[in-house]
Amino acid sequence: MITLHHLEQSRSFRILWALEELNLNYQIQFYRRLPTFAAPPELKLVHPLGKAPVLTDGEGSIAESAVILEYLQEQYDTQQQFKPQDHANKQQYRYWMHYAEGSLMPLLVMQLVMTNVPQHVPFLIKPVAKKITAGVKAGFIQPRLKDHVQFLESYLATHDYFAGTFSFADIQMSFPLQALVSRTQGKYPNIQAFIQRIAQRPAYLRAQGKEQAL
Repeated sequence: MITLHHLEQSRSFRILWALEELNLNYQIQFYRRLPTFAAPPELKLVHPLGKAPVLTDGEGSIAESAVILEYLQEQYDTQQQFKPQDHANKQQYRYWMHYAEGSLMPLLVMQLVMTNVPQHVPFLIKPVAKKITAGVKAGFIQPRLKDHVQFLESYLATHDYFAGTFSFADIQMSFPLQALVSRTQGKYPNIQAFIQRIAQRPAYLRAQGKEQAL
């Protein structure tokens, strides 16, 4: 039996959604975050790093969202619905599967960390912390993030999906783009339209319903 080890408010929703797209039988082991927002220690019994998502299938445990998505596609997508077969779109598929966590998410995480640092330092040094983190954001993070957002907005102006028709690359890209949309308040209409488009898929709605029930 396939088991998804699913942490609330995490990247593991992508795997729940993929399982629904494949119409597979699976079970969910749900974990709540600690008051510190960290993952509970029980997840380390599944994987040494204690992170989610983790998928267990038989005796094997698989971590990392892109790896899990590739495993599910190769193992269970018998009709080859969720990975393009032509060369050009297959190259796009590979690119976006790695770009999501390799290029875009580090910048979003860095920005989040820099925003939160001043809230977790002693009162007397808060002004210094704010000045330093604001400088890092303005001088390093935001210029690079702006380039990425413009790149994505331009790409989605001429593509409904990231690799031809809908594929698991779109699932992989959904998490960082949803984070972007939540921070930019609809400023980028093509990114916003992509998020609205994928959120209308029946499998997405089923996965959303299951997560809300948890």
